[in-house]
Amino acid sequence: MKVVAFNGSARKDGNTAILIRRVLEILKKEGAETELIQLAGEQIHGCMACGTCRKIKNKECKIVNDNVNIYIQKMLEADGIILGSPTYFSMMTPEMKALIDRAGFVAKSNSDMFKIKVGAAVVAVRRAGGVPTFDGINHFFLISQMIIPGSSYWNVGVGLNKGDVEKDEEGMATMDDLGRNMAWLLKKLKT
Repeated sequence: MKVVAFNGSARKDGNTAILIRRVLEILKKEGAETELIQLAGEQIHGCMACGTCRKIKNKECKIVNDNVNIYIQKMLEADGIILGSPTYFSMMTPEMKALIDRAGFVAKSNSDMFKIKVGAAVVAVRRAGGVPTFDGINHFFLISQMIIPGSSYWNVGVGLNKGDVEKDEEGMATMDDLGRNMAWLLKKLKT
């Protein structure tokens, strides 16, 4: 059982990474191999709507001057995918949106290649607006025919400064529950 997580925050190792790592800790305890990729500092270009992925069907995006094709391959090899983002004006970061758009178009163009994988959204928020970010990420999972595990609340942690999410007891408990539920689901799908 393999899970790859992407932190879409511009701040490496900030609140979003703290939340994702909390989920990954539970998954590791349940026997999963995990990897966290942080997009901070990367220039990820949005989809150019060129249609090349639909024509060539090689499981890659035509844009090759960033790491998105590497990330698409990691998603393809994983059983589970976690996408995490802080909330920017009630939505995910532009880097996370670019990753979703390009990976999504490539997957749809290649027989829904993420179908039946497990997907989980993790969101950091200062105060409000995190649910649209959560929904936006989940829309990618749903249109990709992936399976989304539930948790005890929406997968959102509240905090402004680095480490503040660790004071959000309900948010951290939600991440624990998400990790357990994701591990359970991944194991069921393997049997």
